Amino acid sequence: MSSLEVDRSVGEVLWAQPGMARGIAMLESFIDQRLRLFATERNNPNANALSQLSPWIHSGQISAQRVILEVRRWGKRMTESVSSFTEELLVRRELSDNFCFYNDNYDNINGAYDWAKKTLQDHAKDARPYLYTREQLENADTHDQLWNAAQRQIILEGKMHGFMRMYWAKKILEWTASPEEAVNISIYLNDRYALDGCDPNGYVGCMWSVCGIHDQGWAERPVFGKVRYMNYAGCKRKFDVAQFERTYAGKKS
Repeated sequence: MSSLEVDRSVGEVLWAQPGMARGIAMLESFIDQRLRLFATERNNPNANALSQLSPWIHSGQISAQRVILEVRRWGKRMTESVSSFTEELLVRRELSDNFCFYNDNYDNINGAYDWAKKTLQDHAKDARPYLYTREQLENADTHDQLWNAAQRQIILEGKMHGFMRMYWAKKILEWTASPEEAVNISIYLNDRYALDGCDPNGYVGCMWSVCGIHDQGWAERPVFGKVRYMNYAGCKRKFDVAQFERTYAGKKS
């Protein structure tokens, strides 16, 4: 261990223990306790409804195929949840793998669709409501306590709820000087702190948020152009924002 060249300033996490046996245990707990909530609560960061399996799948300690087979085997009475989970783990994962495999620019704005590159370029010089440095963002030092809470979660736990990761990356676009900088910072933070960093899903998650990958054009607005927009008020309509903020308020690594 002492010979490894790793960034030891990023702390270890306790909730995820490595190895196939630990991955199988997490899969069993998902099927027994959380799968029934997946269809209705997967976009609620306060709900314990997700599989939490990404570190083991990312590192090859458990396969996505095995996970889907077991979920389909034991979740026959939870049809909607099984269908939603399969769509995310099979369809979305395959889309991410293919995007990164076939697109040499999977981690930069040149990999975006033409419509997205054009609209982001058209709005590149729009006034930003706030401008933060990479260091400020990394230290969760913004005016937005919800965003800060999401950044603290990934630092503390090595993971960020999927819904929050979309909001988190889109705000980086809104609060940095250019789309190129937003892509670079979001990927840097995700790869540095997430247990499933350097994964196709992470790259596509950032590219979807900033560059509209696997999405369509929406109503045009400043900074975002036609890229899908998310804001604090929209999050308040989805879940108890104050609860999530309290969970990670002021916590440091």
